[in-house]
Amino acid sequence: MHIILLLIIGAAAGFLATRMMKLNTDIPTTIVIGVGGALIGGFLLRFLAEIASWAAGFVGALAGALVLIWLWKTYVRR
Repeated sequence: MHIILLLIIGAAAGFLATRMMKLNTDIPTTIVIGVGGALIGGFLLRFLAEIASWAAGFVGALAGALVLIWLWKTYVRR
């Protein structure tokens, strides 16, 4: 069932991509383009999401450190 769904989504994505790029291809080529594009796009989005999570972790750590320094300066060091 998963492979059939992948082929249907790949065919739809390949069809839209070939039409947007004004490329005339046969059905198997269109499906291969769509499935290949889905693989490339999926890896790219996972990579970008991973980088975004690292960046969010860094921003969170920086914000926490700033709050900790503010608390230290405000309540501990007098």
